[in-house]
Amino acid sequence: MDNQTRIEIEAAAFRRLQKHLMEDRQDVQNIDMMNLAGFCRNCLSRWYQEAANERGIDMTKDEGREAYYGMPYDDWKALHQADASAEKQAAFDVAFRENVLNEKD
Repeated sequence: MDNQTRIEIEAAAFRRLQKHLMEDRQDVQNIDMMNLAGFCRNCLSRWYQEAANERGIDMTKDEGREAYYGMPYDDWKALHQADASAEKQAAFDVAFRENVLNEKD
């Protein structure tokens, strides 16, 4: 497989993952994804922003989220985010430290 084809396939897989999370499984909460998998939609939007920044494209965190979510993040939260229990929030704090901040206990 040539490099351009590989890049196109990787981009298509990313778009399919995005569609799955944004359209097919809106019921899956970010906090549950982070607690189980160590990443969530916000991570994907951050990775999108970081990739743009690495290529010299100025993009803020909010712009990256809007590009990924297809709407302002606050709108997505109002439409789809449920309140998390104290137990889920505590697990999230650990998952965030370990997976985003790379702080292993």
